[in-house]
Amino acid sequence: MFLRGGFAWKLNLLNLGTKILHIGQPKKGASIMRDSVASMMQKITTSRLFESSIMVVIFINCIVIGLETYNRNYIYDLINTVCLIIYTIEILMRFVGRSSLKQFFSNGWNIFDLLVVVVSYIPDDISANSGVVAAVRVLRIFRILRLFKANMELRLIISVMIRSMRALTYNAIVMLIFMYVFAVAGTLFFKLPEAHDLEPTQAKVLAEYVQSAANMPLNSDDPYGNLNEAMFTLLRIMTGEDWTDIRYNLVTASRLHLIPVAPWVVTFFHVLWYVFAAFLLINLVVGAVINNYQMIMDEEKKRVARQRAKELE
Repeated sequence: MFLRGGFAWKLNLLNLGTKILHIGQPKKGASIMRDSVASMMQKITTSRLFESSIMVVIFINCIVIGLETYNRNYIYDLINTVCLIIYTIEILMRFVGRSSLKQFFSNGWNIFDLLVVVVSYIPDDISANSGVVAAVRVLRIFRILRLFKANMELRLIISVMIRSMRALTYNAIVMLIFMYVFAVAGTLFFKLPEAHDLEPTQAKVLAEYVQSAANMPLNSDDPYGNLNEAMFTLLRIMTGEDWTDIRYNLVTASRLHLIPVAPWVVTFFHVLWYVFAAFLLINLVVGAVINNYQMIMDEEKKRVARQRAKELE
């Protein structure tokens, strides 16, 4: 029922791919030919020229996907179609070049590429009416991750990120604990009163304060109104985004007797959190990444040294 529009050629291409896959299946009396074809396909798909060509196609395809966010025309559709055909041929060649299904699916990149190719055949009119399918089609842009496979330096960076995950997880837990403590303290110290709980004169003072406070969002005029707002305010302070305005606004609120603490408490609290979060906690994250990077670089140097020693033997 999806044969309308430009989907018919995709179905025909899939049928062609199915026939090619049957060539890759071992049959009696054709094992020699099958092994010969598989060997040839494996040599082609593992060659540097083939990999480089596919990387160029991926790079062009990802640029076109980005350009489609501005406007879409038939040229972009044509380029995407050509890229999809190339990807389909590539995945079929890699399948034929493997001795079995187990060997093919034992490679994570093969599974990822197969998934992306299958998703790319979903018609646009379906994805337009289904948020889930549209979200799945976003996987196309993740094909650019294969660039990491082609470059050793990029692979090292990814290895550092993966190895650092455990240490970063513990650092994140520590950061969340301290953020939670500061957020609860912030709501107790700096939460603004509700207008209906104040006398008319004090309610007018509160309204004037909200209107005159620097960089005060209209939809959230109390940075410590609840736990969620307090956590986000602390995150904003950590990034250094106009965090001094929060301090100045709350000092003004203190002088207007809108919060139950003195101005020096406001200053001490925010400077303490900024120094603690922006310097200590973030440096822990940076230190963990640098430490793992050095370990991986040492391992890579030893691996290269062993490989050269074997070549000299």
